[in-house]
Amino acid sequence: MSEDRLGSAAAGGNLPPLSLHVPEPKFRPGDRVDYSHLVIPQAGAQPRPDEQCEAAQTHPLCLDLVRVLGEDHRAIGPWDPRLDAETLRRMLRAMAFTRAFDDRMYRGQRQGKTSFYMKCTGEEATSVAPAMALADDDMVFPSYRQQGILITRGYPMVDMINQIYSNRADKLKGRQLPIMYSAREASFFSISGNLATQYPQAVGWAMASAIKGDTRIAATWIGEGSTAEGDFHSAMTFAAVYNAPVIFNVVNNQWAISSFSGFAGAERTTFAARAIGYGIAGIRVDGNDPLAVYAATQWAANRARANAGPTLIEHFTYRAEGHSTSDDPGQYRSAQEREEWPLGDPVNRLKQHLIALGEWSEEQHAEMDRDLMEQVKAATKEAEKNGILGHGLHHPFRTMFEDVFEELPWHLKEQSAQAIHERQVKWPEWKEDEA
Repeated sequence: MSEDRLGSAAAGGNLPPLSLHVPEPKFRPGDRVDYSHLVIPQAGAQPRPDEQCEAAQTHPLCLDLVRVLGEDHRAIGPWDPRLDAETLRRMLRAMAFTRAFDDRMYRGQRQGKTSFYMKCTGEEATSVAPAMALADDDMVFPSYRQQGILITRGYPMVDMINQIYSNRADKLKGRQLPIMYSAREASFFSISGNLATQYPQAVGWAMASAIKGDTRIAATWIGEGSTAEGDFHSAMTFAAVYNAPVIFNVVNNQWAISSFSGFAGAERTTFAARAIGYGIAGIRVDGNDPLAVYAATQWAANRARANAGPTLIEHFTYRAEGHSTSDDPGQYRSAQEREEWPLGDPVNRLKQHLIALGEWSEEQHAEMDRDLMEQVKAATKEAEKNGILGHGLHHPFRTMFEDVFEELPWHLKEQSAQAIHERQVKWPEWKEDEA
């Protein structure tokens, strides 16, 4: 019978031909945007399970959307973290500071002061709110759009700019692509340009913390496109098997460089739903609602510290800018998408919440923005004293051979001497000690 079926199909029998589905975004450049297909539930309608519940109790939340801020800008429902006004103002300031920093660094790249930059405009809540919900010494394993964590943790902005400029004060000695920070003192693991590598690293660190009987947990971030990487699934398996105290953050900003989220599986189900298959807790949260993001992170952190296991949080948000300074989003998506995004802007939503509470005003916000811009400007000028891209103020050339081996092997000593010699021949005026 099998031969008959094969023969019939080969001969063009009555079996329908197979077809391949290729995901396609709903809107392309020039299209009118209509987000009516998105299901946006009412704020406060989502239940908040006990932090030590069975993972299965959270699985309905993987298909829902945890929201705290309502249309009237008031906090509502069981996920309201009930933060005091001063904490809310600190959160607002950190998000606005991150945005001001991004704007200045973007301008610097366009002026040729650095080769590359990536903004997180519209996604500030997905890094600032978690940083505030975690303990300061919890280890974070970020992707390349979590500069808000460093800013929230008080890491010197001058050091961040030095790294972006790859100048002589860059603590990473120009060895990393701009914006790929590393800050041990801020419990901030080195950013990698290879997608999703931080996921298994975070799980391994969390497992080691548990083995030592420590109290610190790990949190890690990737974009939704990176969930298609094998590292994502390896990390999920290890975390589920060993009950690692780790928080997996998936920032679903709808676009992975120029390909939309459908290529990572968004057409089938939510990214939070991947927690269901691994038997771990999962939450899908409004990524533009800072209070919801804070509450979800706090819940997951308490769960991890109670040895109840890992949690996957999908932050449903929107990438308001291009993927990087090398990208032109106008080539692949409608220009209306940013303005029509139904979940609004995280900075504005928190501002309006504070105003509704009588704890903030438009005038105070404008004054804060001016102050933050001046602080970023001052930090930039201070960093520029150490050099900018291509101006010769960088680490000595020999340092490219250092910091890997305790004792430099003979062949690297030869390569170092040869490289320095050839450079001096090509540029006789160049002197190693003056670089």
